[in-house]
Amino acid sequence: MSENLEEKSVSLEKYNSIAQQMVETALNERKGYEYLRELCEIGPRLSGSENSMIAINWAFEKMKSLGFENVWLQPVMVPHWERGDVQSCTILKPKKKLSILALGGSIATPKDGISAEVLEVQNFNELEKRKNEVSGKIVFFSRPLDQGQINTFTAYGGAVDQRVDGASKAAKYGAVAVVIRSITTKYDNVPHTGVMLYNDSIPKIPAAAIGYTDSDYLSSELRKNPHLKLNLKLNCKTLPDAQSFNVIGEIKGSESPNEIILVGGHFDSWDVGDGAHDNGAGCIQSMEVLDLIKRLNLKPKRTIRCVFFINEENGTRGAIEYAIYVDSTKQDHLAVIESDRGAFTPIGFYAETDSTEILNRLQSWLPILEKANIEWIRRGGSGTDIQKIKNAKLQLGYVPDDQRYMDFHHSANDVFEAVHPREFELGTASMAIMAYLLSEEGI
Repeated sequence: MSENLEEKSVSLEKYNSIAQQMVETALNERKGYEYLRELCEIGPRLSGSENSMIAINWAFEKMKSLGFENVWLQPVMVPHWERGDVQSCTILKPKKKLSILALGGSIATPKDGISAEVLEVQNFNELEKRKNEVSGKIVFFSRPLDQGQINTFTAYGGAVDQRVDGASKAAKYGAVAVVIRSITTKYDNVPHTGVMLYNDSIPKIPAAAIGYTDSDYLSSELRKNPHLKLNLKLNCKTLPDAQSFNVIGEIKGSESPNEIILVGGHFDSWDVGDGAHDNGAGCIQSMEVLDLIKRLNLKPKRTIRCVFFINEENGTRGAIEYAIYVDSTKQDHLAVIESDRGAFTPIGFYAETDSTEILNRLQSWLPILEKANIEWIRRGGSGTDIQKIKNAKLQLGYVPDDQRYMDFHHSANDVFEAVHPREFELGTASMAIMAYLLSEEGI
């Protein structure tokens, strides 16, 4: 018994020392933060865009320059939607232009736009009750994100249905277009975009998001004049699918190279801002996990692989293609970790597992992970991309504080300057500690 306790003590001391080195090196050297700066200088990375390919080639060369092994591009065919250069939404009387962004995937309006009265509703239930008023109108879904929710992802989930399905729901009753209140926690006038979906059995109508304060203004004007008219102009277009790629690199394991610990995030972003928090930061943190391990001359027992998944925002085709590859090659993914919640202060990891034994094992590492500010490990959803990897024994989602994330999400607010270097690097260190522990100790 005393020998076991002594072994555990030595092991804890060793890992504590490595964890401390990871935290101090990340915070002092800030290499990942500078890699993120380089990436953000390329600009936004919507799937299928020229910028997306520039960023993919940058990432490929960066991984090679950092000395990763088996760096490769995995081909993926992705959607190619373009916003166009015409976006306007104008109240016709009294005349006022509103701040808008077309929703991702929207069709264009006619060249002169669509002019129609506006019907404001809060949700699909109200839309159904007022379906006889919808025909020929622009439907305005004005329900805000619930600011009373402590978890902003939960609040976002409670409002996003109007963005995703609002156009089809309204078109079913004869609406000619849809506008939505931007889904954000910030009381500004910067509109937030995001994917919307059409139902092929229902006519397609244009859809756009309005800035939060302009949404308030529109609601106020509608109370004064229920017959108020908007003119909406968009020239979006959907082009044929485009060739794209996942970017993959790894450090081969010294003892069990066929067992893989994956760290990654989605490399695409919406076409406004820099895609800094969503999700350039998650990808660069994942890349710096490997870089940090190499800088410290550590030799992990298992292979640690970094994957930049393409096309999470409007299709998840990169994740699907990677999962097919894993199944076909029968690769053993012991654990997969996703970072896609922004680069804020680390607080925890969500573990997508039914095993109490695995959860207890992970939680026993908290004294080590606390060096990077990790406070908890609990059951929860991991991440959109890694959930496609069905043979993974464990799926983990890295969780930073989420209170400010929806201020930036899918908007022009999401720029490099919005990322704090200490918060970013602590995120890298927390993921590196977790990945290294999984590599050395297994589950």
